[in-house]
Amino acid sequence: MFKKVTIDLGGRPLTIETGRLAKQANGTALVTYGETVVLVTATAAKDPKAEIDFLPLTVEYQERFYAVGRIPGSFFRREIGRPSDKETLSARFIDRPLRPLFVKGYQHETQVIATVLSADQKNDPDVLAMIGASCALIVSDIPFNAPVAGVRVGYVDGKYVLNPTPEEWEKSRMNLIVAGTKNAVVMVEGGADSLSEAEVLEGIFFGHQALQPILEMQEEMRSAVGRAKMAVAPPVVNEALKAKVAELAREEMQAVITMADKQQRSELYHQLQKKTLAALGDEYADSLKEAKEHLHSLNKTMMRDRIVKDQCRIDGRRFDEIRPINCEVAALPRVHGSALFTRGETQVMVSATLGSGDDEQRVESLSGMSFKPFMLHYNFPPYCVGEVRFMRGPSRRDIGHGALAERALAAVLPKSDEFAYTIRIVSEVLESNGSSSMATVCGGSLALMDAGVPIRKPVSGVAMGLIQGHRHRRGYHRPADGYQDRRRFQGDHDQRSGPGQGRSSPYSRKNEDGDRAAQDGCA
Repeated sequence: MFKKVTIDLGGRPLTIETGRLAKQANGTALVTYGETVVLVTATAAKDPKAEIDFLPLTVEYQERFYAVGRIPGSFFRREIGRPSDKETLSARFIDRPLRPLFVKGYQHETQVIATVLSADQKNDPDVLAMIGASCALIVSDIPFNAPVAGVRVGYVDGKYVLNPTPEEWEKSRMNLIVAGTKNAVVMVEGGADSLSEAEVLEGIFFGHQALQPILEMQEEMRSAVGRAKMAVAPPVVNEALKAKVAELAREEMQAVITMADKQQRSELYHQLQKKTLAALGDEYADSLKEAKEHLHSLNKTMMRDRIVKDQCRIDGRRFDEIRPINCEVAALPRVHGSALFTRGETQVMVSATLGSGDDEQRVESLSGMSFKPFMLHYNFPPYCVGEVRFMRGPSRRDIGHGALAERALAAVLPKSDEFAYTIRIVSEVLESNGSSSMATVCGGSLALMDAGVPIRKPVSGVAMGLIQGHRHRRGYHRPADGYQDRRRFQGDHDQRSGPGQGRSSPYSRKNEDGDRAAQDGCA
């Protein structure tokens, strides 16, 4: 059934329609803003994958050069091969606010594809793709219940600007993407030019208020043409097995969650798992997978309770206490600049290389050919977390974390007329137990100074977690410089980096508790 809704957003018409194109997908949305047009489809497999324990969601974002009347510059004259960094980063920030809002227990392989059909080079298609992805899911039979919308926020001449034009971006001191549900901000992505925390927060609130009409559009679409959602059976929990696992493992789990050393903690957990499964005996021989899940859940619950109830972290540190930091410069003999940055069990080797104008990266995009005089590449090899896996080039995560650190350092680089060099930073993560992206920011700042780059200010970064207890509602707790286990179990995550008192690269991931509540309309 065809449905079309139009509103005024920032002085330009925003239109969403469904039911005319790509009708064999579970849900579609054609989003038009100015003369930028993005088609988004959401498709789900017929049958669930019962053997998996995660949401099998894939988000793809693809830009077509015909959208701006251009022919690709490759020998093949078509868009081929791996996505560009821009497409990869766009797919990541579309995925983040969507993923927590699916019904728990949904296991159908699901694919969201956003295709840029037309681009006027005044209105960014990536945020439109996020809006279209949410709408395509909302009107489909896929169990995605809370609409999400996103907007860009700029800061020009002391005023917040909604979805700035390219001319306004040139003057803007802020570039934020704010995504939210009706009552909650679920993701923030972007950077700022040394703004205060209050100015950044006000920009987030401005964006969340501005996206409310887009959510209302989607609700109108759902009421008019939305399909009945497919039934999802909630996971069946063997309460007897859950209680038995807790009985067998609780005492020794206390030693696991209080072990500061990551490798020793991992080994203790592995041994406890083997001991617990063996103790279950033949009675639960067919339920060992579920038993492992209950053991993992016990680990998560006890760790969170210790933080929220006892206000004590894994290694006994206070919430605002940073692990021991060691900084070395000139760590490599033949490179232009280098630094070895170590924070607890996170360690990065960062190099800075200076080149001429011929070394600038040429980037072909919908806006035409551009040149990048500053690049930051982030590598996260499997050995840094004691794992073994195939190495097949940079992953989406590598590209995303590299872009995060690049944005933070770019804000303090000298102007090209002051320092006419091409700069490339490479971060090799040697060990990781905490935020290696923020370690990259710190190491990158050191490497730039070691290479003699006259940066305006040193930049540092820290990862922060927001933990809200499910049973012990005694406020919010924000441990700084958290372990990977904190990030893995809490889901509430915020990273910041900036020079001095300003923020150059604020970045926030979704709030797990808020998102779960958003499904029930009470986030």
